[in-house]
Amino acid sequence: MTRALIVIDYTFDFVADEGRLTCGKPGQAVDRYITRLTQSFLEAGDLVVMAVDVHDEGDEFHPETRLFPPHNLRGSAGRKLYGQLGAYVDQLCQEGLPRNFHWMDKTRYSAFAGTDLELILQSRRITDVHLVGVCTDICVLHTAVDAYNKGFHITVHRDGVASFNETGHEWALTHFESTLGAKLV
Repeated sequence: MTRALIVIDYTFDFVADEGRLTCGKPGQAVDRYITRLTQSFLEAGDLVVMAVDVHDEGDEFHPETRLFPPHNLRGSAGRKLYGQLGAYVDQLCQEGLPRNFHWMDKTRYSAFAGTDLELILQSRRITDVHLVGVCTDICVLHTAVDAYNKGFHITVHRDGVASFNETGHEWALTHFESTLGAKLV
């Protein structure tokens, strides 16, 4: 195993129509792709990391508090994985999660910031990270920048990322390729 799929923030609050900080239809449109990719990585024995945003109600010291409405609050339904992906992971939980599945809470945009993600990847000798999820121009982008700075090869799945900001989404796709040397598929 030299590759990992990192699924970033694909939760109810970021994707559902009634989510607190939703991408809406663009986020919903990538559900099937993310679910199939997750299945294929797990079946191949590759690592899958669900990197899921978590916030505490009323945390006045978190920098996002000033920028966004409360979202992905600890213990809330907003943190549940969305759609087909959520149903698939629920099924895996009932059957027993495979060893190559890892759930990870994150409190910043990047899945690397303040987490043990780099150690998890290094301990498994992973050199290539594949990124999907939301928002392309926020959490996916910051995760990609950190992955680049840590020396990982990056693949961003164009059909597996979305944002509530179409201009930012398109800019980030260009940035991944032209500035981070990421492969877009």
